[in-house]
Amino acid sequence: MLLDAALNQGLFAFNSEMMFENIVRDYNNAERMYGESFLRFASGYDNNAIKKNIKFPEFQRELKNNLEQQEQELKDEDLIDEKGSITDKGFSLASMIMYMQELDDLRAKGLGEKKTKKAMLYGDKENIRNFKAHDRYKDIAIKASIRKAIRKKHTQLEREDLKVFERDNKGKISIVYGLDASGSMKGKKLELCKRAGIALAYKAIDEQDHVGLIVFGSDIEEVVYPTRDFSLFIKSIVKIRAKKQTDLALTIDKAIQMFPKDNITKHLVLITDAVPTVGNDPNKNTLNLVERAAALGITVSVIGIELSKEATELAQKIIEIGHGRLYVVKDLDNLDRIVLQDYYNL
Repeated sequence: MLLDAALNQGLFAFNSEMMFENIVRDYNNAERMYGESFLRFASGYDNNAIKKNIKFPEFQRELKNNLEQQEQELKDEDLIDEKGSITDKGFSLASMIMYMQELDDLRAKGLGEKKTKKAMLYGDKENIRNFKAHDRYKDIAIKASIRKAIRKKHTQLEREDLKVFERDNKGKISIVYGLDASGSMKGKKLELCKRAGIALAYKAIDEQDHVGLIVFGSDIEEVVYPTRDFSLFIKSIVKIRAKKQTDLALTIDKAIQMFPKDNITKHLVLITDAVPTVGNDPNKNTLNLVERAAALGITVSVIGIELSKEATELAQKIIEIGHGRLYVVKDLDNLDRIVLQDYYNL
């Protein structure tokens, strides 16, 4: 959890000596730099306790000792290297923690049910027919099968009694999760965006759909082509750090290249909190690329986090051209629910 908090704050390494100096010199600035969660995990104190006692020499000694001990434990566990940088083992553990937390949240929120026919690999349960060889046992219509057995006066279910639900096949879906990792997204925003991406990957891959990842700032920071490899997806998304500006046009251009040429449902969902800031006319460049995506059969949705009026207007144009949906998020705790709803609506 500590490493995950570090990544969400855009931190590249754990250095107890530097942290201690920054906290003592100016705690408010240190809190902005490191974030509340990271400071709490690293020091063992809540933020109010640090702020209240940081001027006392005895507390400073205890704080320094805690930070140094935490750094040494991370090194002993091979979660950071001698320079304090996160190791592959550290990334793997952080991704597992994030996955477990999000899965617990999904269960608590009751998001396990598919919402629409189009979000289901095998379609909605429609008509009922007799069981055939190679039908899936999970499609057996239990009540109808029992009724048939009773009519035939059978004392137990026979193969000839079995009835199954027919399902309308919706075809395959390939979805790319485009995540804004510009500087304004750091901290809690980025954490919840990552977890929403994990929720999407978990549900879509479970439905045998493909999910890709594209992380953008002023450059493309991370790319995972649409896959059913859940482990690859979460190991990539956990590494994301917030930095630099926002280039939506570059993101859409790259995403177009990521989709397969097959005649399947292709969808790009963009998670952002700002208007594009890179290029001479970033808004125009962005809309031109959305037009190109639409011409290739790629739909585009936007999930906006605390968008300004200008950003909302641009997002509305994007979804009109891209035949997608716009969601304006006010409660970040429901972000995973919104991301899944966009997927269910495909």
